[in-house]
Amino acid sequence: MGLFDKIRAEFIDIIEWLDNTNDTIAYRFERFQNEIKMGAKLIVRPGQKAVFVNEGQVADAFEPGTYELTTRNLPILSTLQGWKYGFNSPFKAEVYFFSTRIFTNLKWGTANPIIVRDAELGPVRLRAFGSYNIRVADPTQLLQELVSTDGLFQVEEVSDQIRNMIMTAFAHSVGGSQIPLLDLASRYGELGDRIRQNMLPEVQRFGLDLTQLLIENISLPPEVEEALDKRASMGILGNMQQYAQFQAANAIEASANNPNGGGTPALDFGVGIAMGQQLMGAFAQQNLQTMQAMQNPPMQAPQTAPQQPVAPPPPSLLSSGLSPVVDKTLAPLSRNNCCKMA
Repeated sequence: MGLFDKIRAEFIDIIEWLDNTNDTIAYRFERFQNEIKMGAKLIVRPGQKAVFVNEGQVADAFEPGTYELTTRNLPILSTLQGWKYGFNSPFKAEVYFFSTRIFTNLKWGTANPIIVRDAELGPVRLRAFGSYNIRVADPTQLLQELVSTDGLFQVEEVSDQIRNMIMTAFAHSVGGSQIPLLDLASRYGELGDRIRQNMLPEVQRFGLDLTQLLIENISLPPEVEEALDKRASMGILGNMQQYAQFQAANAIEASANNPNGGGTPALDFGVGIAMGQQLMGAFAQQNLQTMQAMQNPPMQAPQTAPQQPVAPPPPSLLSSGLSPVVDKTLAPLSRNNCCKMA
């Protein structure tokens, strides 16, 4: 190799980043002695941005495209380097590439239960998990706040921070949403958007954008879920009318699924209705008897003095043929006695 080729090899002709990973956010281009020659080609691929840094100061940024580096497209760097009339010699600068793709399906979850107060259930411990998506919104801000001098900045280096932010926003959003815990499952989307909006300003402070936050599940403690199951069962059995209709429908369905049972659809329907009415009638009769027994307690019959036996007349009076005079207080008058006395 000649002297000219050796000198030429020391300078970089093409500056580019071929990203073969799925989790790299920022990459610092490595080069020999940080030297870039005049007219070098900069290639920024779709989904990337490039930022030049001169001695710790952020300089020029480039969108996707191919550039030939001159003082025209490096105005900030030219000012920092003091190139008033252009440059004809290599210059030193750091080049950072940023991936602007959306990093999807990043997981989050509660490490410990979060206690929230529900108007119906009271204080309850909740666990939740889901996923979120992020992307680079401002490479310069990200470089200053997080990347710094890191030559390979990956998603895992910021994911812990974002998860902690999600936990704080989750507790605040659930507590302030006034959504009953029993209705949360039907409003995951609304709650996820609320959490995202609450934490978005803090995420943007790092030069990132939280494009989406999904809630996949919010779970209650097992003992609370068991109590809710029992409560639901009691509610179903407590409504006897619906229960009777449910039983009748099951009987009709069972008969329809058994064509060899000998019944007809009309007969099965009548039997089901009769069963429901009979069950409802028995339940109503039992309730009516119970209510009557509570409202009209049984009354005791008044006690009456036993009647004194009537003494028979003396034999002398009977033999004389006279009718005995019976005291009215001792025995009731018969029709015959009334006639004899007359």
